[in-house]
Amino acid sequence: MDSGTHTFGSDIEHSMAVRLMQHLVVPTFVLDAERRVTIWNHACERLTGIPAAEMLGTKDHWRGFYNEPRHCLADLIALEKFDQLAELYAAHTTPGEFGFGLRAENWCVMPVKGERHYLAVDAGPIYDDQGKLIAIVETLRDMTDQKLAEMALQSLATKDSLTGLANRRSLDDKLQLEWKCGLRAGTSLAFILADIDHFKCYNDHYGHPKGDECLRSVAGAIGTAVFRPADMTARYGGEEFAIVMPNTDQAGAHAVAERICVAIRALAIPHAASATAPHVTISVGVSALVPDSGNSLEALIAAADAALYRAKGSGRNRTVVDQPT
Repeated sequence: MDSGTHTFGSDIEHSMAVRLMQHLVVPTFVLDAERRVTIWNHACERLTGIPAAEMLGTKDHWRGFYNEPRHCLADLIALEKFDQLAELYAAHTTPGEFGFGLRAENWCVMPVKGERHYLAVDAGPIYDDQGKLIAIVETLRDMTDQKLAEMALQSLATKDSLTGLANRRSLDDKLQLEWKCGLRAGTSLAFILADIDHFKCYNDHYGHPKGDECLRSVAGAIGTAVFRPADMTARYGGEEFAIVMPNTDQAGAHAVAERICVAIRALAIPHAASATAPHVTISVGVSALVPDSGNSLEALIAAADAALYRAKGSGRNRTVVDQPT
């Protein structure tokens, strides 16, 4: 077989293979060794909204999936730029795991159709008899429904269904993680506990539906007051809320706690049954520790709980900071 012979065999076989690929129900495109589009099948046209006539002979295949030029999986195989996999894809195999090909998953924006899809991508090279790369085939599967279902299940597992904040399990995991990070880095970890004042009286007076509405409003205000991405706000249980703040000292946590109290007062939710104020208020306890062998995560939590207890005992509607002994 001379160097000009395709691995598909004769011209007739090659033509048949192209026609078959055109009518595959799986969206598929093929690049040549120079990364020019040689096939953009009908399913790929339907998925992206771009006709083959606009793609054939170009290197513009990225336009089907992204707003800006970037490499697709087939490009990484052609260029052997496997070090870019983690940067470009949410999940991927490693080179050699599935022969010469690669598998990856990613959210794609589908700019022409104005849609966002989660695609599972397979790309594999085709070589001639001399081992020279002649084409790369990329196939795509729309996994959007499955991904959204997975995300919904994950949200149920990690978020409180009433308030949308992190749930207790997520909070516990976050505390464990940040405590270990603090041990390694020698940085302070802060913990805040907040409790809605006289909430049982609120429920008794206004009813549980209004009580749920109150909890959602308070949760939203706390979430607005705690805006660093590294921090976590969670429903601790009942009418209690907790905030984990890595790399934060006592003064920084105190400032956030005061901001939370102000935000709750600003809601001005009427509370006729409160012995503290005519509107809903909150009591807050603050603690902070630099994790080391001389203290513990349990001590951090207990200190915030004790500070919260003192806030309630000294009149509520206030913040109390733990004073280490």
